[in-house]
Amino acid sequence: MDKNLSALKQEAPTDARQVRSRKSLNSALLSLLLEKPFDELTIREITARAGTGYATFFRHFPTKEALLSDLAMEAIDGLLLRTLPVLTTKDSLPLTHELCGFVNLHRSVWTALLTGGASSIVRAEFVRQGRTRMAGFTTPFDWLPAELGLVHGISATIGVLTWWLKSGSQYTADQVAMLLHRMVIAPMTQETPDFRAN
Repeated sequence: MDKNLSALKQEAPTDARQVRSRKSLNSALLSLLLEKPFDELTIREITARAGTGYATFFRHFPTKEALLSDLAMEAIDGLLLRTLPVLTTKDSLPLTHELCGFVNLHRSVWTALLTGGASSIVRAEFVRQGRTRMAGFTTPFDWLPAELGLVHGISATIGVLTWWLKSGSQYTADQVAMLLHRMVIAPMTQETPDFRAN
């Protein structure tokens, strides 16, 4: 499989019937990812779950990887827009709360993408895009290579979010934002984390 999901992104349809079919295929993939690994899914399973014909799939996507790209790229873009500023901004706690609120608002999508059968593909794409977008990233530490700091920040952020999504509703978005900020963000931006209980 092409490791670059963004290269597989298909042009969005404009016809209402095509839009409905595409939404059905995306929803089907989203639900199936919670049940089994992406590599084990077949196009027939996806179309059966979507209630569309097998041939309909190929009018929209050449492969199931292209469907995954269609499902994941907008979500990854939205999360990156909120993650990258958190890693580079002083006083980043409000941005960390915004990031966790965004994930919580789209919890079903992120649960499927980060804990489901395509999680390793999605995580790799998230890191790949983060590295591309933050080519000039620097760290406040002389000892830390910038590329390693960026990969660590992105990977650790995704790790905390994945842990949260797997834990169910035991923790609120605000609680996770505090954990994420204290464990990952503040140390990277040289902020002094507030460890007092809230």
